[in-house]
Amino acid sequence: MYNFDKITKRESTANIKYDLRHKFFDTKDVIPMWVADMDFETPEFVRKAVIERAEHPIYGYSFREDSYAESIVDWTKRRHGWDIQKEWIVFSPGIVPALNFSTMAYTKPGDSILVQPPVYFPFFTAATDHDRVLVENELVLKEGKYVINFEDFEEKAKSAKMFFFSSPHNPVGRVWTEDELRKIGEICVKNNVLIISDEIHNDLILPGIKHIPIASLSDEIANNTITCIAPSKTFNLAGLATSSVIISNKDLRQRFEKVINSLHLTLGNLFGSIASTAGYTHGDQWVDELMSYISGNIDIVRNKLKESGSGIKLIEPESTYLIWLDFRNLHLKDEEIDEILIKKAGLGLSRGPMFGSGGHGFQRINVAAPRSIIEAAMEKLIAAF
Repeated sequence: MYNFDKITKRESTANIKYDLRHKFFDTKDVIPMWVADMDFETPEFVRKAVIERAEHPIYGYSFREDSYAESIVDWTKRRHGWDIQKEWIVFSPGIVPALNFSTMAYTKPGDSILVQPPVYFPFFTAATDHDRVLVENELVLKEGKYVINFEDFEEKAKSAKMFFFSSPHNPVGRVWTEDELRKIGEICVKNNVLIISDEIHNDLILPGIKHIPIASLSDEIANNTITCIAPSKTFNLAGLATSSVIISNKDLRQRFEKVINSLHLTLGNLFGSIASTAGYTHGDQWVDELMSYISGNIDIVRNKLKESGSGIKLIEPESTYLIWLDFRNLHLKDEEIDEILIKKAGLGLSRGPMFGSGGHGFQRINVAAPRSIIEAAMEKLIAAF
């Protein structure tokens, strides 16, 4: 039903991925595969809802109608088997802001916040920008798959106040199993460590894999969890600055809302609310077809690398449209990898070291693009190395 092969020109639309290439790569002559948005058109049912409202000539102060929260409740039940209540949903203008609001709401300067690098880099600044102490439980790459060092996690949880959890994980692509999630939840409850679960990629699950919201496992874990979700990755809406935070614990919810209210951020974005509602109401087939297409793109990357004998490997993803590429067999410095990618291959990827410990020798590539672009990019990458 949906055409993901269509190439849509994005230059000169004030988007970071294309229009700021020269700032990040010192040239605009690269295929940009770094920023985590998609080169697929936002689905028509979302655009139609936004355009319909945009045709009304007044864009005044607005509120989120009941349908906003109802669509999230229905989607969460339908897609993830998790029963939530409308009252648990709090607005945030993005998940990165929500991480920062959580730091402000639940910790004080000097408190320790636990993270699992290599991980999405705003996790670090959401702690350090507020004078909190960053504590790392580095993920372990074992037989081609990242796992948690639970012995280290439990030890560090004893002194931590809060845990920023990437689920599914960006950039390594893990979808955590129920056993792993229960273990995390139990350790955090036992040590009174609040879980901030960034589940922005929760809908982008590859065929045959299932995402489990950590808060869905038990009332006890839910009572100790702040779950952050957004339609931005799912339906390509990042520019509309709209996300939701699910908090079943009333006291924690009120503390989060207090921060939002104090910053006067409750109104949000009129078009973001409309787009979110439309996506979660009509988006099932879109997401199913999207992830089938993404899976095909991942197959291309895997097969091309395998055929090339280049020594570059992909870490097998279970979710997202982001692939963690392993260049370590080439025995090159990160700067050398960057130079070959940019100057010889003409590709703009995300450097591994920006994701923290364990990132050296890696690059993150975004494959949410028409297949012809993925094929061309892989040919360029292999030829360059």
